[in-house]
Amino acid sequence: MPFIRSLLFNVSSLCWTMLLGVFALPALLMPRGAVFAISRLWARGVLGLLALLVGLRHDIRGHERVPAGPVIYAVKHQSAWETLILTILIPGFAVVYKRQLAFLPFVGWYMLRADMIPINRGGGAGALRAMLAQARKVVGQGRSIVVMPEGTRTPPGSRNPYHPGIAALYRGLGLPVVPAALNSGVFWGRRSFVKSPGRITFEFLDPIAPGLDRRAFMALLEERIETAAERLRREAEAQLND
Repeated sequence: MPFIRSLLFNVSSLCWTMLLGVFALPALLMPRGAVFAISRLWARGVLGLLALLVGLRHDIRGHERVPAGPVIYAVKHQSAWETLILTILIPGFAVVYKRQLAFLPFVGWYMLRADMIPINRGGGAGALRAMLAQARKVVGQGRSIVVMPEGTRTPPGSRNPYHPGIAALYRGLGLPVVPAALNSGVFWGRRSFVKSPGRITFEFLDPIAPGLDRRAFMALLEERIETAAERLRREAEAQLND
């Protein structure tokens, strides 16, 4: 049964994505806000299908911890689910993403029109400087920035090294960093076809104020995210075992 429900979700969400992606092409010629509106419509549609067909819903915690104004969100990355919920939770954000994604049909076009922040991961210091320059432009527009510090999806209970880009943004922009943890990978695993019913939890954590040195900031960021992610993993696995 989980396989059949997941199959129905995958087919229907793909159809929804292709249909909206084609009919919304005129938005690429409109102001940036039109692309964000289409993105939110797409995300709500996919999440609705996920709840209806798979029985996978979500809870949001800690929104009251987020300071007013532009901030940097540092989000744990476990599955494709995060790309959906962030589109709804953080209107108008700019995500730091692999430059190669910009060349994908539809997805890349919309990301470019939305003024996201591409980075060449193999570009060294020059890539970080370019990323920081683009980030300053985004913040000047009153928008927040989203970074996945590990740079890739990481299975629940595991961790990858945190990349230096988040520290460069923290020091270069002088903004608070809001860590965020989740347990989406327990229900929607990386490269997993089958999705499990349940409730994903996404939690905003206490923000980190500007002013720490690089080493102290990275240690505090990783400790907050990983501690919360482990707690949420145990909560999710308890759901599956009930």
